[in-house]
Amino acid sequence: MTQISFAKFDVATFLRDYWQQKPLLIRNPWTEWHNPLEPDELAGLACEPEVESRLVVGAQGSWAVEHGPLAEARFARLGQEPSTLLVQAVDHHVPEVAALIEPFRFIPNWRIDDVMVSYATDGGGVGPHYDQYDVFLIQGNGRRRWRVGQLCDDESPLIPHDELRLLAEFQATDEWLLEPGDILYVPPRIAHDGVAVGDDCMTYSVGFRAPSRSDLLTHFVDDLVAEMEDDDRYADPGLAGQDNPGEISGAALDQLHRLAIEKLQDRAGFARWFGGYSSTRKYPEIDWSPEDLAVEADVGAQLKLGATLSRNPASRFAFFRPETGPLLLFVDGTCFDCTDVSATFAEDLCRTDLIELPPRSEASAALTKLVTDLINQGSIALNEPEHS
Repeated sequence: MTQISFAKFDVATFLRDYWQQKPLLIRNPWTEWHNPLEPDELAGLACEPEVESRLVVGAQGSWAVEHGPLAEARFARLGQEPSTLLVQAVDHHVPEVAALIEPFRFIPNWRIDDVMVSYATDGGGVGPHYDQYDVFLIQGNGRRRWRVGQLCDDESPLIPHDELRLLAEFQATDEWLLEPGDILYVPPRIAHDGVAVGDDCMTYSVGFRAPSRSDLLTHFVDDLVAEMEDDDRYADPGLAGQDNPGEISGAALDQLHRLAIEKLQDRAGFARWFGGYSSTRKYPEIDWSPEDLAVEADVGAQLKLGATLSRNPASRFAFFRPETGPLLLFVDGTCFDCTDVSATFAEDLCRTDLIELPPRSEASAALTKLVTDLINQGSIALNEPEHS
């Protein structure tokens, strides 16, 4: 897989002046740009049942949406109307597309969502809209005219449509024509609209998610409630009499409030929960585990010889270092407690897609078990050593 990188991009200035603040056009910053995916390959992915895809046909005011999997013959029947094919999480299936994420690793792993790829014919687009996440729109092939506009919110009026969230009002503030290799950064809630100029227009959308307060509370509380015992209840021994039985006393309310929020204030428990929540795969229903499960003895033997490990592009990796206790490694929703050499390995695993382990006289039992567990849940693959 070809490594791609930026030749000219000031990360510090971008984070200080633009990230989550205002759009930025970045003219071809790559050391060398090559479109990593052919249109036929993207169409092939849209035909697969495990891949999320949409076909948007039409233009301003008359968009129709078809959901995948799409029949191969459907692409041959596209007429003269502008059309846009959108395929989610292409980075999970195409290593060359997954490589597009690497230059953006200055943003924490847990914020990364996926790389959506679109292919559009002349005039194709999905209409003016806004998203709740940050996105880098990389022009892969062809040209696309982008307009950005106002800051939106839940009160922004929308055009009635069963499938698309389209803005009824769009006030363009800037407009650019993007060529291959150009990037447009758009912060959350900024209105934007992209239209293909000519055919064979391909755009790679590197998206970064941000959980809402309601999502955090809902999922955290759901997990807490699932672990609670039914007899963990309010109790009031030594209850004092009161003049009016209809009053909820201040003492009772204080106790009820403590009962409701005590678990929410457990920061260590929240850290373990959030690590698992944020590292859960985008499509957890897809089973990536190998047909033949790895055995610790075999894994240990290969680690002793020196081996390389490759991360599954569909997997998510993060770690948290508590003030006390082991480092917590989170991979695909599972938490692993790591100490010593396993902790060092965990940090390396979260840093890069390919891990090179030096030959060692004896592989740590804890490290061997950790690597074996990750292989068997389909998160990493152990590559054969070059010299055995």
